[in-house]
Amino acid sequence: MHRFANPLRYQRLADAVFPWALGLAVLLGAIGLYLALVVAPPDYQQGQAYRIMFVHVPAAWMALMVYGMMAVASVAAIVWRHPLAEIAARAAAPIGAAFTAIALFTGSVWGKPMWGTFWVWDARLTSVLILFFLYLGYIALHDAFDDPARGARAAAILCLVGSVNLPIIKFSVEWWNTLHQPASIMRADGPTIDGSMLTPLFLLAIAFLCYFVAVHILRTRAQLAERKIRNLRLSADAA
Repeated sequence: MHRFANPLRYQRLADAVFPWALGLAVLLGAIGLYLALVVAPPDYQQGQAYRIMFVHVPAAWMALMVYGMMAVASVAAIVWRHPLAEIAARAAAPIGAAFTAIALFTGSVWGKPMWGTFWVWDARLTSVLILFFLYLGYIALHDAFDDPARGARAAAILCLVGSVNLPIIKFSVEWWNTLHQPASIMRADGPTIDGSMLTPLFLLAIAFLCYFVAVHILRTRAQLAERKIRNLRLSADAA
């Protein structure tokens, strides 16, 4: 990954990846939504209400994946001082926070007809809410110091400490008795979801991933431009 520490080399890679990521996000998103809302049959227990799963589940997956990526980038920034690692983590944080907010909102809407309430303080929901606050704390801590380097290091440490929440979210339905249903896709004996529902779910998950890649490239470019402008101003002031 140190090959991409050079911003110019990263920009060349990003320029090649961006149109493909954006195009796949739009194409797979459109196909996935059509299959999810039109082709997939109603659930035999939940009826039409289950269709919110096609947004809720990919958003929840992305919330975990983005935070995991931020944790890896934070390690690279602290240990190896990778020049782009801190920028990549900072660019990803608002996107991950948005995915987490979508997962919480759609989960609450889905929970009302299934559980009779929008919210319960069970392990899965509470740990995901903590994840959302970790995202917000990371974003706020970055701008809490006059020295950008100190803010970046403090935010990276917070990200690493908060990463212990990821396995708690993953295994909370197995460790504690919760209202949230257990895993129905990543199972040793195979998924318990019918193929007509599983296909659009995976298509939308890939669409969400491609969307993240496209938006992350845009935000990273903006961060690089902002840093370049700041360095030019510091050089001008010094001169």
